[in-house]
Amino acid sequence: MSELGRYARSPARLDTVVRDRLKTWPQRPPGTASLGTEGAWLRGRPSDGEPVAQPYLKIPGSDRMRTIPDGLWLHFGGSPEDPFADILCIEACSTYQNLLDKRSRFAPSTIALLAHCPLAWLLAPLQANDGTPRWRIIPFLAAEPVAPLTVPVRDLRVLYGLRRDHYDGFARHQVPHPHEYFCPMDALTAHEGHANPAMRSLLARACAASAFMVPP
Repeated sequence: MSELGRYARSPARLDTVVRDRLKTWPQRPPGTASLGTEGAWLRGRPSDGEPVAQPYLKIPGSDRMRTIPDGLWLHFGGSPEDPFADILCIEACSTYQNLLDKRSRFAPSTIALLAHCPLAWLLAPLQANDGTPRWRIIPFLAAEPVAPLTVPVRDLRVLYGLRRDHYDGFARHQVPHPHEYFCPMDALTAHEGHANPAMRSLLARACAASAFMVPP
């Protein structure tokens, strides 16, 4: 029986499997492009050895209503006066109800979305084999921060992983929103799934640069 099959009846354990796999993905989502040449990608969630101090999404003025995706990548850009982040979220949805709930969190809205990066996360090493503090990778930070970093989200893309039967049904009967992308769950739980050419091709389309014939 596949790893996905063993955990199909336990959503919590399935989420753990997906997050463990996503920890092996690189700092830059595989296949993605960026508008312009400036900026830097960082994997915000999941982060090695940091179960609490990880970035999350919020609306202005709220410290309670947080969105905590299974996977979160941030492309930091802009200037110290006008910073922003383009983000890619990955969500594992083991039930239709879970999918509907998560889709509602990322639905288009007139309210701004913010990416909050805890100070401990900014100061921590980039990854196990690279001791560079994360803040040094962010282009608009010129000095070591002394407080958390909160930046507006400029562009949002979400990849939903669905169980195979849900994936097939959704593909036949539903139409994704422009910011939504879908894959079978086993594409996320697969060993070195980020190297899958089909996954790289999908994520290459999950960015604003894909809207341009010749990106700048």
